[in-house]
Amino acid sequence: MQDDPIDPFVAHRRLLFGTAYQMLGTVTDAEDVLQDAWIKWHEVDRDTVTHPKAYLVRTVTNLALNRLTSARATRETYVGPWLPEPLLTTTDAAEETEMADTVSTAMLVVLETLGPVERAVFVLREVFGYSHAEIAGFLDRPEATIRQISHRARSHVHARRPRFDADPATRSEITEKFMAAAQGGDVNALMELLAPEVTLWNDGGGKITAARRPLSGPDHVARWLLGVMAKPISAGIYLESAYINGELGMLAKIGDFPVGALTYDIRDGHIENIRFQVNPDKMVGLQQQAAAGSAAESVGD
Repeated sequence: MQDDPIDPFVAHRRLLFGTAYQMLGTVTDAEDVLQDAWIKWHEVDRDTVTHPKAYLVRTVTNLALNRLTSARATRETYVGPWLPEPLLTTTDAAEETEMADTVSTAMLVVLETLGPVERAVFVLREVFGYSHAEIAGFLDRPEATIRQISHRARSHVHARRPRFDADPATRSEITEKFMAAAQGGDVNALMELLAPEVTLWNDGGGKITAARRPLSGPDHVARWLLGVMAKPISAGIYLESAYINGELGMLAKIGDFPVGALTYDIRDGHIENIRFQVNPDKMVGLQQQAAAGSAAESVGD
């Protein structure tokens, strides 16, 4: 992509990526959609585009819709739990990326339960604040229909939306204790951090050994995690805290190379849900982000 700062595509790229990522749940697919949108943008007669931002959002939305519709069929035969592709963010990711709390892995999992059009309407309306009339124009549907879809999607998400109470200091403390217990092989210390109803989802996508069904209960989850850390294939892996999808989480790394990402919810001082992404295909974007960060630090040094 050309880097022309006055090009509307470049000016609105963050918004366009946020739209595609929240609709698709993968960094790779979102970047592919942006590439296709960039091609369409540079092929269109600019004299026919009255509002470039609206045109670009409409283009990205419909490209993402097409990709999501085909992706859903593939996900029906997915091996094991399907989790979104992790995205490294900063401490103020909500403000910086215009994605608010919907960038969180937990919310992306909820959005995955919506139909493609419902998801598009929810993201455009609830995240980016577009009016029903604007969304109707983006999707070529009557405004009344969009209102109905919006209401249905909002009610669906509200009923399933994760609500947790951990402040940043508590989350940081629990994260440090979790890493110490996991890397030290202390099953009792690890179990003390887990809520009685804790559940772990592990996405290997059939590409790497992973739990194909959700694991439940502190004892089961703790022993499984420590078992993974103790395997010969895990030799050299260590845990490092990182902001993933807008929240403090953990990366499993070998050297500077991320091989896994853990995100989790905290309620009443305990970890309630753990999402462990190890599918190599979904780690590519995160690995590229990490490599870019290391390269930037080297240049700075």
